Amino acid sequence: MLPLVTANLRRRSARTFLTAAGVAVGVAAVVALLALSAGLNNSAAQFVHLGGADLGLFQRDAGDPTSSVLPVTLLPRVRAQPEVAQATPLQLLVDTVGGASGAIVIGFEPGSFPARQLVVTAGNGMSPGRAMVGDLLASQLHLRPGSIVRVSGRRLPVAGVYHAGLSYEDSGAVLTLKDAQAIAERTPNEVTTFAVKLRPLTPAAKAERELTKTFPGLVPISDPGEAVRAGSSTVLISKAVLLVVVLALLIGGLAVANTMLAALIERRRELALLATIGWSAPQLGALVLSESLAVSMLGTGVGVLLGFVASELLPGALGLGGFISPDLTAWGVGRAALIGVAIGTLGALYPIWRVTRMRSVVALALT
Repeated sequence: MLPLVTANLRRRSARTFLTAAGVAVGVAAVVALLALSAGLNNSAAQFVHLGGADLGLFQRDAGDPTSSVLPVTLLPRVRAQPEVAQATPLQLLVDTVGGASGAIVIGFEPGSFPARQLVVTAGNGMSPGRAMVGDLLASQLHLRPGSIVRVSGRRLPVAGVYHAGLSYEDSGAVLTLKDAQAIAERTPNEVTTFAVKLRPLTPAAKAERELTKTFPGLVPISDPGEAVRAGSSTVLISKAVLLVVVLALLIGGLAVANTMLAALIERRRELALLATIGWSAPQLGALVLSESLAVSMLGTGVGVLLGFVASELLPGALGLGGFISPDLTAWGVGRAALIGVAIGTLGALYPIWRVTRMRSVVALALT
């Protein structure tokens, strides 16, 4: 059967190519969004544990974790909780570094545990009115101690270069808390989040329950999945993946069905001849299904490659390149292959129904 399938696809190469191209576009969109979604999950893991924190406290019902606003006056109560070993305020600035779209600037107090996590590789530590830049950002913008970096249009001298081991931090910059609050136009009593380190042997789930009970206006996040769900942008991407999958199945299935029906009409004599020499209805259906799957899997293979390329370009286009690295996992490729199989199967259903009910005598009479 395989030689017959290959010969039929080659005989109508233009139609096969166009149908496969249609499938490839849908699969590419799915693959790109899946890679971006996986990258967001990886970034969320780093975001939650920023500065070595065990969890982060954010404003409940904030549109996005980075848009959270917390009063600093609440911090002593957080520090007093039995589960909390240390807590420090952080101010986050997103997409404010000139020449580095999506880079995050973090403001925290000198001497706090996030500051102690930084390994200074060049220059000096953080100081008022000056910025420290991560080694990845320094490499990207060719910065060194004494250079000037722009943050929200302000020219700040680079005090030093650091390495934190988290792409969020290494692709961004850090300021003193007061400088970050001033740039964000926040009052000294407003910050984005509290980074919390728990006492030894304290389960994160228990700490979350107790903190939620004590501070109903806050949401503690220790799991990357929770951070992803808390962000409106990531929710939109998740919904976009589902929508694109449905559209790919419908459009790809219709395209394949149209191609197979056209081939069915053109090959009535051939199919009738196969029926007369002993091919059963299931065998004829299997032939149509094999051709349909071959076209859809050809498109799926091309779609995976296109999706990988698109996923590398999407973060920059969305302004997220500084803190999202697309991750095309084996499961992502597997889901793309499953979508390709589903498109081929869906597109073959009606043509199979037609061919299995074809009478050889009628088909020959119509030719």
